[in-house]
Amino acid sequence: MKVLVSNDDGLDAQGIQTLAATLSSEYHTRVVAPDRNRSGASNSLTLTRPLQPVQVREGQYRVDGTPTDCVNLGMSGVIEDSEFDVVVSGINHGPNLGDDVIYSGTVAAALEARHLGRPALAVSLVGNTHFDTAAKVALLLLKRLITDSHSLALPPKIILSINVPDLPYESLSGIKITRLGHRHSAQPAVSAQHPRGIESYWIGALSEPYDAASGTDFDAVKNGYVSITPIHADMTCHSVLSTLDDWAGSISI
Repeated sequence: MKVLVSNDDGLDAQGIQTLAATLSSEYHTRVVAPDRNRSGASNSLTLTRPLQPVQVREGQYRVDGTPTDCVNLGMSGVIEDSEFDVVVSGINHGPNLGDDVIYSGTVAAALEARHLGRPALAVSLVGNTHFDTAAKVALLLLKRLITDSHSLALPPKIILSINVPDLPYESLSGIKITRLGHRHSAQPAVSAQHPRGIESYWIGALSEPYDAASGTDFDAVKNGYVSITPIHADMTCHSVLSTLDDWAGSISI
């Protein structure tokens, strides 16, 4: 079993290094990650210049691009041992709950893997302390997914977004399958002082959730459970197709 590991916090982030070390104890692992923090990069690809993957240490490569670039290159034959069976993205420094997945480079890396025909997990720690807990959870779930692959039979193009409470492993309440909750709109942009007087701003911080009801990822993590949310890239709103079809039929061109 060959595992490709990537993230959006950068190659030297504690999360990915902890994850890689844990998975390497059981599987043949290669790490391909951005050369710096690319949080919020979403599914962006670098198309305006060439990319330069560099081997930093045995089995680990940095790329001057986005998380999606990293997975794309990692599975394209550029990296040694590129016939990977599965991709694990993370461990993200902080949550990817609810609407966070729209912006998340960690989730995007996993989606790119699924787009290229490989199963994928996106793993996030809801905090910045117990990375070992998230790594143990990732290894456990990966083992079970491999063992149960035939009986589980997930639909194509599905990834699993996993959020782990920032707790010692033995303090976790268990696992819950969840749906995405929703946050309020992001807070306003914040003015930043520029030494040359140029008008500049920080993007506003995330807001608190407004939909954190039972069954959501927010609720599960709040109560100490590992949240597993199935995500797919089909953004079609199937429930309104019939209504829109009738509406469009009434329009003459």
